[in-house]
Amino acid sequence: TSYTWQSEPHGLARGSSQGICGFEICGEDQTRDIGNQYEKKMQEEVKKIKEHEDGYVKLARTTIEHYVREKVEIIPEVTKEMKRRAGVFVSIHEEGRLRGCIGTFMPVQDNIALEIVHNAISACSEDPRFDPITEEELDNLIISVDILGEIEQVEDISTLDPHIYGIIVSHGSKRGLLLPDLEGVDTVTDQIQIACHKAGIHEGEKIKIERFKVIRHD
Repeated sequence: TSYTWQSEPHGLARGSSQGICGFEICGEDQTRDIGNQYEKKMQEEVKKIKEHEDGYVKLARTTIEHYVREKVEIIPEVTKEMKRRAGVFVSIHEEGRLRGCIGTFMPVQDNIALEIVHNAISACSEDPRFDPITEEELDNLIISVDILGEIEQVEDISTLDPHIYGIIVSHGSKRGLLLPDLEGVDTVTDQIQIACHKAGIHEGEKIKIERFKVIRHD
């Protein structure tokens, strides 16, 4: 690119000077490569998180990575802690956004390990709200596993606490579940309204409420 300028030197009443100079951009300024820098930072953060994942989350992650790459379900090692049966939710986040969450509030598999495997595959490939996870996304995923405790009937909503208890609301065949301690869900009213919306239960319809605790692994 060329630029032309005119100048009138101090001390001269008349006259002008002209010059032409050219500029050529050479090399790359790595500090301006914001996209790659952000991607690298996210992968470093996920790497640190992965170093502290327990067996439940590692099983979910291994399941997801293997299924996305090979489209094959793994056969898990069933540890002593995973031999019992329980409902399980597998949640996947990417860059702070929910990327998939599927679970069972009652167990349908023979043990927790199989429950994690089946729900991890569903979360990464069958959540109707999202496209299936791709291989390019695997290094950016943050995964959590919730193991559900005993489900209890709620007679008085004063016994609820959205930071401690998840809830199940039902009306006839309609049923909606909301896990506890979710960002932005701070009141019992919010929790019930969101769960009803998920279930397709309309305002004014009589509902049954159940509660449960979870052990969260992340």
